[in-house]
Amino acid sequence: MSQAAAKHDVYQAIADPTRRKLLGLLSDKELPVKEISGHFPMTRTAVSKHLRILGEAGLVQERKVGRETRYRLDAEPLKELKDWLAYFDRFWENKLSMLKHYVEEEEVRSHKEE
Repeated sequence: MSQAAAKHDVYQAIADPTRRKLLGLLSDKELPVKEISGHFPMTRTAVSKHLRILGEAGLVQERKVGRETRYRLDAEPLKELKDWLAYFDRFWENKLSMLKHYVEEEEVRSHKEE
């Protein structure tokens, strides 16, 4: 299997709740895997596998500091996801507009009944 075929995309990477939690942890600061692992009920090896998938998607960058590997969020690839989701905003806006209209009509009806 080629290296390109083994890579994960952003959508695959964020599909897992553990990886989404990892992104949240790394959103504020760079952390070593030892510290990251303390937040999860799994082995450090399992956490490292999740970090590898996030790295393949470009969402996590790593750097060596002595013998320690530190990880940090790279949010740039999330722009692709944001752009894709933006298309669906119109559906939410339409539903919210309809809800607002419904609530306002109900309010008018309830005042007429009083």
